[in-house]
Amino acid sequence: MSASQPLTGAELISCARANARRGLADAANSCGYGDDVQTFEQALKGACQEMGVDVTSFLDLVSDVNPTVEGEVVAPDALDGTSL
Repeated sequence: MSASQPLTGAELISCARANARRGLADAANSCGYGDDVQTFEQALKGACQEMGVDVTSFLDLVSDVNPTVEGEVVAPDALDGTSL
């Protein structure tokens, strides 16, 4: 669902993060900017600066949404020689 008016501030950042995986155009539309991706990017950059969020591009939001998960990989030690 897209916003009826262009979002600003924390609401814009939250919406952009929530839609980051769908891509820039979809995020712009969902945040109320329609097809105006350039204005969306400028507003997002300004909102991030105002809120002290360190984001230099939209792609930073995508990596922020999908953080590296630390842990141990659990897998068999070796295949038993049978083909898959």
